[in-house]
This record gives sequence, C-alpha cells and structure tokens, in this order.
Amino acid sequence: MLQLQIILAGIAQGCVYGLVALGFVLIYKATETVNFAQGELMMLGAFFALAGMGLFGLPFWLASMLAVAAMALVGLGIERAVIRPVLGQPAFSIVMLTFGLGYIARGGVTMVPGIGTDTHALAVPYKGATLQAGGVVLAAEQMIIIGCTGALCLLLWMAFRFTRIGIAMQASSQNQLAAYYMGIPVQRLNGLVWGLAAAVAAAAGILLAPFTFVHANMGFIGLKAFPAAIVGGFSSLPGAIVGGLVIGLVESLSGFYLPEGFKDVMPYVVVLIMLTIKPTGLFGERVRKKV
Repeated sequence: MLQLQIILAGIAQGCVYGLVALGFVLIYKATETVNFAQGELMMLGAFFALAGMGLFGLPFWLASMLAVAAMALVGLGIERAVIRPVLGQPAFSIVMLTFGLGYIARGGVTMVPGIGTDTHALAVPYKGATLQAGGVVLAAEQMIIIGCTGALCLLLWMAFRFTRIGIAMQASSQNQLAAYYMGIPVQRLNGLVWGLAAAVAAAAGILLAPFTFVHANMGFIGLKAFPAAIVGGFSSLPGAIVGGLVIGLVESLSGFYLPEGFKDVMPYVVVLIMLTIKPTGLFGERVRKKV
C-alpha cells in the first residue's frame, strides 16, 4: 500500500510538471521559442490566487479562475510588448530575453513589502482531507491535481479539435508561412498561445501551492518541467503530460528507494538517457531539412 501511495504522489507531482511543460511545448510549436520564464508565470498565477483570497476575500475557486484569466492577459501582454518585436532575431537572443523576463518577475515579487520575501499558505478547502479506497488512504490534494489535470487536458483537446481557433493554431504551428498565406492571423494566434501557456502555468501553480506553499522561488520548478518537455518531445502536447508523469514517477520512486540526493538528479539522468536513445523524445517528430 505504501508503494501505491508513493506512485500516486509521483503521478500528482508529474501532473504539475506536465502542465508547466505543456506551456513550453505550446510556445515552442507556435514560435519555435523556448520560454524559460514559464516557471515564473506559474509563480505569478499562484500569487494572483493568493491575492484574490487574502486581499479581496474571494472564495478559492473564484480566486483561482480569476487568477488563471489574469495570467492569460499577462501572457498576451508579454507576447505583444516583449516577444513580438524581437521575433526573427537569433533564437539565442529570444531565449535570453525569456530568462530576463523570469528574473524580472521574480525580482518584482520579492520587492512587494511584506509579501514577496515570505512563504504563504494558500487556503485551499481540501487541505488535509483524505479519501479511503480499498484500504488505501489517498490525499485529496493529490487526487484534485490528477483530476484537474485530466479535465484540463480534455478541455484543451476539445478546443484544438473542434474550435476554429484551435484548428487555426494547429495549422499555424505546422507551417506559419503557409498559414499566413491562407489568411490565418498568425501574429494574433501567437499572442493567444502565450496567453494559453500562461493560463495553464497559473493552473499548475495553484494546484502545486498546497504542497510547496507560495513563494517567489517556486518558479524554479520549471527546471524540472523542462526535462519533462524533452522526454515527451517538444513537438507533442500529449508528450508534455506523459513526460511530466515520467519525471514525477522517477523523482518519487528514487526519493524513496535511493539514497538522499538522487531525487534531484534522476530527472536529468532520464533526460540524458532519452537524448541518447531517442533524441526527439517519446512522441516527438523527426524534422528533416534540406541543405
């Protein structure tokens, strides 16, 4: 039974990794840019939810939805004001720009008096609750994370499969130039993708908050989500979730069965093995270019 609880804990943690990795993949597919500020977007989403509950007295679910919506607007603003003007520049410049955005977000939060330098608990209504299933005690926080991740993935799949915007996003991600010539507003879609990635990151931060609390450095979890995106394949949205589950399970099992210190190293060992065996990831597609 203990092993089952360890596996469930790894799956729950992996779901958070997968959601953050989903943002990496969404932005990469749309703009071929790796957004290393994705973890900080997650952190900001958690702080927005905390502010909604603490400053305005909103209930948890309403504060969470407003935080996700606010982060979608933040993502749109970042793409329009910061990313769009430098598209077409060398990829290294854009990557360093996203690093800078992450540092600015983290520094901006720490400058808020009485909030930024402290660790806060998000008062979720299911904190400490447990479920009984066949003699196994399950933490409600873990089941909420797994359930919400599944629901969010289903919602995203339906949006990409059945809506005009989702279909246009798929077309743009495959070939932006062809999509532009077909009349698809590629620049506007890129903004929507950044907004969607920020919203998903905010949802991940809110789900993670009961475990790690809310603090300025919680965005460093992006360093674990990036290996998840590599393992799943940077060109695959389902691969991001699967990669997150793989990293979460490896981390949870190694933390229990292996000596102290291996837990933080094993995700990167998995990445090295994956790059050796299948460089494109589990679900990635091999792209060939004529030279």
